[in-house]
Amino acid sequence: MAELDDKTYSEIQDLCAKGDHFAEEANFSSALEHYWKAFDLVPEPKTDWDTTTWILTAIGDANFLGNDFQAGVDNLSNAMHCPGAIGNPFIHMRLGQCQFEVGNLDRAADELTRAYALEGDEIFSEDDPKYLEFLKTRIDTNPPKKKPWWKR
Repeated sequence: MAELDDKTYSEIQDLCAKGDHFAEEANFSSALEHYWKAFDLVPEPKTDWDTTTWILTAIGDANFLGNDFQAGVDNLSNAMHCPGAIGNPFIHMRLGQCQFEVGNLDRAADELTRAYALEGDEIFSEDDPKYLEFLKTRIDTNPPKKKPWWKR
């Protein structure tokens, strides 16, 4: 896979660091402004770059934290087309949470199940417990222990 030139990569990192700072202060509009500037620096096709994965994830996270859940669905869904996104428990969790908030409960259950399968309930520990409680209505999070085959 091709790599970004050092100057572009450094600019992207700087913009994202500024976006992260604003996000930590709950200034999501300024965070998004910086993340989108970073996104604009990624060459086409954008879905070919690892960098796009983490930028769109930051954007989707800011959407979620700023209660713009439909934008979160859109941006995190787009991130899923980028390298390394499928199988990333955080991206699956955030996408599932956004899907839940917009009422797409089947999609929410699917994404939250993926996050749970990869990380267990620990991944939900810093978020509203409603997401894990919802997931427990859709999957068995305490399956019975199977006896080893030699004891059956």
